[in-house]
Amino acid sequence: MEIKVELTKNPKEKVPADNLGFGNVFSDHMFIMDYKTDKGWHNARIVPYSSISYEPAIMVFHYGQAIFEGLKAYRTEKGEVVLFRPEENFKRLNASCDALCIPRIDEDFALKALLKLLSIDKSWVPDAPGTSLYIRPFIIATEPHIGVHPAGSYHFIIITGPVGAYYKEGLNPVKIYVETKYVRAVVGGLGEAKASANYAASLRAQMEAEKKGYTQVLWLDGIERKYVEEVGTMNVFFVIGDEIVTPMLTGSILPGITRKSCIELLRSWGLKIIERKISIEEIYQAHEKGLLKEAFGTGTAAVISPIGELCWNDKKIILSDGKIGELSQKLYDELTGIQYTRKPDLFNWIVKVE
Repeated sequence: MEIKVELTKNPKEKVPADNLGFGNVFSDHMFIMDYKTDKGWHNARIVPYSSISYEPAIMVFHYGQAIFEGLKAYRTEKGEVVLFRPEENFKRLNASCDALCIPRIDEDFALKALLKLLSIDKSWVPDAPGTSLYIRPFIIATEPHIGVHPAGSYHFIIITGPVGAYYKEGLNPVKIYVETKYVRAVVGGLGEAKASANYAASLRAQMEAEKKGYTQVLWLDGIERKYVEEVGTMNVFFVIGDEIVTPMLTGSILPGITRKSCIELLRSWGLKIIERKISIEEIYQAHEKGLLKEAFGTGTAAVISPIGELCWNDKKIILSDGKIGELSQKLYDELTGIQYTRKPDLFNWIVKVE
């Protein structure tokens, strides 16, 4: 399929790196592709970033058929622009399509479209330490119809924007509140899809946790309210004794790409990494016995985020003396080293933008 290109006539002024924040600034162009039942995916185009007009009746507004992905482009020390495992993001996007009855995209074509978009907006990839270009592919239902069934038309859109650190704490440990009242997802639902609905379901608990001084919520399983699942924007790992434990994928946890990369790195280092059910009670008992060495979250936005404090049923525990743990630091250094090509890409994870 041909990708039509319309370049902007009014390029935006770049924002200084120290004013970027996260998710506030957007690049000059975006990619859009249409879907209709009788035509399939068609009309692929790159156009200037702008507002889009929709009818009030489009089905995404009423029935929530919306999915998205998140990945980054990095500026290397040589000035090149690279991506980290982008094929995994489009593979996961299609898994989300299946979960929400959205027609699948051609993963190879989606990557081709992204690379073309990035080649046009290359200058938007910042070069200051710790910065990157955040990439947000998403699909929404656009058929104007009131009725509960899958839509007959969709838009697949990719927008990008330069970002700094996701958490204001940066690589300093974050405080996490263990949620016991609300449920985000259950097995058989949308938990393993990157669906907008999952994030809407997390907002109430997130806001209440922030009022108590916590950065994020750690979700427990929706049935027994016992087993650890994930943090709102991250998968989670615990170093207990000589083992590294992360909750197994049961169908209610997002299969994170950074999570997968960490598991592969840890195994390559010969460390004992285990995917299994782990209860919050076990974590607290391990802390009491002096076995809980550190905990950290993993995700595209923050890469590695060390956890410095947990609060469960008003009982607080401090991890790693409130400092970043040795393994958290090692994983962060290795992953960012690969992403910015400062370290060898032994797993062939890097894709260069020409």
